[in-house]
Amino acid sequence: NDFEASLSEINLTGLRRSGVKYRQVKELKQRILEKAFANFSACADQKRQSEFERFCEEESSWLRDYALFRVLIEQNKGSAAWDQWPPQHQTIESARNWMRDLPKEKQHTIARRLDFFCYVQWIAHQQWRSVKAYAEQRGMALMGDIPFGVSYYSADVFCRRDEFVLDWFGGAPPEPHFKDDAFTQKWGQNWGIPLYRWSAMRANNLQWWRERVRAIRSIFHLFRVDHVQGFYRIYAFPWRPERNNEFLPLDPHQMLQRTGGRAPHFVPHNDDTPENREANKGEGEENLRVVLQEAGAARVVGEDLGVVPDYVRPNLRSIGIAGFKIPHWEIRDGMIIPGNTYDHLSVATYATHDHEPIRALWEQARERPESDTGKQAQATLEKIAIFAGADSEIEQIDYEKGFYRAIMEALFGCNSWIAIVMITDLLARKYRFNVPGTRANLNWTRRIQRSIAKLRSSREERKRMQLIRELLKKTGRVAESALPAVTSPNG
Repeated sequence: NDFEASLSEINLTGLRRSGVKYRQVKELKQRILEKAFANFSACADQKRQSEFERFCEEESSWLRDYALFRVLIEQNKGSAAWDQWPPQHQTIESARNWMRDLPKEKQHTIARRLDFFCYVQWIAHQQWRSVKAYAEQRGMALMGDIPFGVSYYSADVFCRRDEFVLDWFGGAPPEPHFKDDAFTQKWGQNWGIPLYRWSAMRANNLQWWRERVRAIRSIFHLFRVDHVQGFYRIYAFPWRPERNNEFLPLDPHQMLQRTGGRAPHFVPHNDDTPENREANKGEGEENLRVVLQEAGAARVVGEDLGVVPDYVRPNLRSIGIAGFKIPHWEIRDGMIIPGNTYDHLSVATYATHDHEPIRALWEQARERPESDTGKQAQATLEKIAIFAGADSEIEQIDYEKGFYRAIMEALFGCNSWIAIVMITDLLARKYRFNVPGTRANLNWTRRIQRSIAKLRSSREERKRMQLIRELLKKTGRVAESALPAVTSPNG
């Protein structure tokens, strides 16, 4: 069949080896979806066609414009850089006129491509809904993610340009914690996302945000709002990330000369006066209440990490959004805050995708104790040990026997509504998913090298999961009846 034929054309073993190879995977999926669409167009019964038409109608507020954007990318040799396209393609209005002026045969070809891109979105929507239903049947909840920002070269920006500020780029202020990135330490993280023109969005009743939240709600039971403090204020750069290396060696005076006097700063206001802080808090709460309104029964979590103004966390709590607790960052009066005093409306975890796994910190502290990296790792581990009530003299203890159990029990036993363990920490792996503010080749390419079947066959991993099961029961995170059976490490 077509599916098997598509797979036979590539080296699947090589594709699955090591990191994710996005370009090759994208090309393979494109071929398969093209064949699936051709079969659908030729063979779909009336019921299936009606389902597709109904989806297109229900998502009409964005779907056809998105599909046109994808067609324009094809017309421009695969480039999404709409500001470099020919004039007839550079706005959604001129692109519609261009399409209407095409010869009938060419219009038919374009219409087929529009239908294809709508079809791909329909298939993705169906698959997500199936996964959600599967989870519900098994008493599981799916947690999703809604990024605060979108790409400059996205369909959203292309189609709704008046709702974005296109000459400033969002990010985060300087953070000395990230020792492995000089630019982040000096200038901050420049993500390159265009800023929101909140006044224009509010004039449209924040319709774009409402549609985003409704879409995420339809496939997840709860979701995390990435960089939630961006709703209150965001750090803005007057240059794109592609120019970061150009600005790295400059001092502030040289930077201002290069930018015409424009310096990175918080938008809409710096938090330097009580009036500014109150204004930022008020606007952020107003915008987030719209997110909560559209979320309905879906619970909302806010990623409130990094340089966080003192008004953000209390405000999130007051409107019912759970913030994060990273135990070794939760410090008051120089002391680690005990987990049993955490706000219940919070999510506790030792690490996110942006952080080093705990096992990696362990190795750094052991193998390079005199280096800056090793000393920072040692300090972090000592704080985690204090939180967990474990021996902070890590050179004297075994990771698996003396540290792993203690930190997992402490996390599960804290007062937070949800406790999350990164897969790398759960399996005691050392590889990292992402280094913030960088475009490192390994970012977002890591994957677990052993299949579920291989993990299940490992005596060591079965023993580890048995421990996790016991700790979940002991701390009351799950009821006995909700836990699946775990095969004994001995058989």
